[in-house]
Amino acid sequence: NEKERAKAPVKKKEDPSAIKEREVPQHPSCLFFQYNTQLGPPYHILVDTNFINFSIKAKLDLVQSMMDCLYAKCIPCITDCVMAEIEKLGQRYRVALRIAKDPRFERLPCTHKGTYADDCLVQRVTQHKCYIVATVDKELKRRIRKIPGVPIMYISRHRYNIERMPDDYGAPRF
Repeated sequence: NEKERAKAPVKKKEDPSAIKEREVPQHPSCLFFQYNTQLGPPYHILVDTNFINFSIKAKLDLVQSMMDCLYAKCIPCITDCVMAEIEKLGQRYRVALRIAKDPRFERLPCTHKGTYADDCLVQRVTQHKCYIVATVDKELKRRIRKIPGVPIMYISRHRYNIERMPDDYGAPRF
């Protein structure tokens, strides 16, 4: 057989003194001294599906509570993937769907294939550092914490809090 006759490639032993190359992602210039300079009022907040659902359970008005948290004008943004995820949830989440279709919310079109909202939000935040991500999902929070310069908004004690926001921007400390 031809495959059996072919010699297996000989692996070279790694030289311990050789310089090891590894790829380190370059941080954008907007993150000078770890402060994201693209972040500022009016804040654009990417909203996740479960953030809307938990806001309804906590009886919080999304836009007003965001403004109370950040002390500035907030523009909640919702992607097509998040909208599709809410529509898939069905009749039980019709209140969340009605809130998501609010004209105060900015709709962001998606160009990728698939409707997995978490990947969509992580991809958008990695490309554009001008968003705050509003989520309650632990797994999504863990993924976003790995991206430098992206604050996370979450719900605790029936109010919105912000994580990883620079003190210069006036984010409250609780």
